[in-house]
Amino acid sequence: MDKNKETPTEKKTTVGGQALIEGVMMKGVSVGAMAVRKKDGEIHVEEWELKKRKWFNKAPFIRGCFNFVQTLREGYVCMNKSIDISGMAEDDEDDPPSKFDLWAEKHLGEKGVEVIAGVLAFLLIAVMLCVFFFVPTFLFQLLEGAVGEVISPWKSAFEGVLKLALFIAYMAIIAQMKMMKRVYEYHGAEHKTIACYEQGKELTVENIRPMCRFHPRCGTSFIIITLLVSILVYSLVPINPAEWWAINSKPLSALLRVLLKLPLLPFVVGISYELIRLAGRYTNPVTKFFSAPGLWMQRLTTREPDDKQIECAIAAVKPCLPKDGEDDNW
Repeated sequence: MDKNKETPTEKKTTVGGQALIEGVMMKGVSVGAMAVRKKDGEIHVEEWELKKRKWFNKAPFIRGCFNFVQTLREGYVCMNKSIDISGMAEDDEDDPPSKFDLWAEKHLGEKGVEVIAGVLAFLLIAVMLCVFFFVPTFLFQLLEGAVGEVISPWKSAFEGVLKLALFIAYMAIIAQMKMMKRVYEYHGAEHKTIACYEQGKELTVENIRPMCRFHPRCGTSFIIITLLVSILVYSLVPINPAEWWAINSKPLSALLRVLLKLPLLPFVVGISYELIRLAGRYTNPVTKFFSAPGLWMQRLTTREPDDKQIECAIAAVKPCLPKDGEDDNW
């Protein structure tokens, strides 16, 4: 091999993104962009300037919660835009309205229908959170009543493992949906494109295609790490409202235990965010160890993309690459 031949330079970048409906969103140092495939095959690209980061977006352990909420908000906005741009909203309009939709529109008007949709969405999220947080605690109390207090020291571990199992089951179920399969393919395209950029190779379909679709800085990995950290934190900080206040009602005790855990949640998210940053910055046995569960989970949340999906990811990431004087290194 010619020793004088220039070789690509590997790097660890802060550039990251999210899969959308028929597209990809990316964020760089100062620019964000989304690329969505329209019905006619054209790729629609939007760019926007990112707001300058405040001190709370940079401070270790504090930045985790703020950046996580901001990412969720931006992802939600881009996801809604991608539905309109891709033409999926038009497909939904072709479906005949239900009897309830007709009744609501007739008696409540268009704004009333929007309000009902918002309330139903809120209730759905509330039910999901209740299942995710309340059910594991309540089930352990039932088990504790049947087996005895001998298992009490394992309360936090049981709740955490059950939350993890519920999350994996949920992701496995929605992975079977036709629409989510497409989203997961774009998720794979996003990861492969970032991996190609990190390896210093030209961003072409040919170079991106063989890249690994798993990435340590993925949002899926962040959720898995957060669940695992929560098991450790809640094990070290015992919360037993039934013992503190002699509460005999198991549902009430479970509800109070969940509510008392909430103040610790920002601390859990903060630790998890720092761990995911370390995983993105360093590759060593330690980071590989705590990244492994999230990378395994990505077998459910990513799929191999086709060339057109990779083209979308390229179109989304190019505007986000660092400009003159900018540094996207960790």
